[in-house]
Amino acid sequence: MAKGSRGGAGKSLVRATLAIHEPPVGTSTTPGGLIKSFSLDFNPSQLTLSRQSQWKATPTPAVRDGVVPEFMGPEPREMNLEIFLDSSDEPDSNTVMKKVESLLLCCEVTAKSIAVKQPSPPWVVFQWGAFSTARFVAYVRSVEVTYSLFGTTGVPIRATCQVNLHEIPGTTLGQNPTSGALTAQRVHRVVAGDSLQSLAWREYGDAAAWRAIAEANGIDDPNRLPTGTELVLPAAEEVRH
Repeated sequence: MAKGSRGGAGKSLVRATLAIHEPPVGTSTTPGGLIKSFSLDFNPSQLTLSRQSQWKATPTPAVRDGVVPEFMGPEPREMNLEIFLDSSDEPDSNTVMKKVESLLLCCEVTAKSIAVKQPSPPWVVFQWGAFSTARFVAYVRSVEVTYSLFGTTGVPIRATCQVNLHEIPGTTLGQNPTSGALTAQRVHRVVAGDSLQSLAWREYGDAAAWRAIAEANGIDDPNRLPTGTELVLPAAEEVRH
C-alpha cells in the first residue's frame, strides 16, 4: 500500500492525529485525561470504515415463507487504518519505538483505571482535519506492527502499524440528536498567550467553560499551560451536558 507523503497525503497540510486518553470514571462517555497525543508523520493513504445494522428474525411454525425481521439497532463503527512511522533521517532516534509502544499500550489496562476499580485500556480519538465521518471515540481492538528498518544499534527506525479501532457509543459524543451531525471535538496546540479561559471563550463563548477543557485533559493547575501542549477541546454538546 502506498504511503502518504510526510506532512500529509498529497499536498494536504493537515496532519492526522491520535489522542490517547484515560478511560472515564463512572458511567461517563467522555474520555478522561489526555495521556498522549501525536501527529502522524505520514497521513494514511487509505482508511476503511465499516458499520452494520442488527436485525432479528424469529422463525415460527405457522409461517412457512419466513417472518419479517425486526430492526434491533445499529452496531458501532469500526475503522482500520495503517500508520506508517519513519525516522530513517535520524538513525539514532527512538521516536518510532516510542510511538509503537504508545500504540501497544492502548491494549493494556491503565494504572489509574485500576486505582478507581474500573479497569480499562485507554480510549482514543482519531482526527484528521474536517473529515468528521472518521472522528469518533473508540478503543483499540488490535495493533499489528511490522518493523522494516533498524538503526546501527538495533533500534527500529521504520514501522508499519495496522490498527483496528472500535467505536464506543455515547450520547454526547457521536451523533448530534438535533442535526444528525458528528460533534466537533478537536485538538488545539497551545501558543504563547493562550489560557484555558481564553480558549473557552473562543471555542464556546463562555470563559467559565475552561473547567470542561481542564477535565478533558487532566489539568490540575489551570495557570500552568506550557506552549506546544496539545489539548483536546470537547465538543460544545459535551460542555453543555
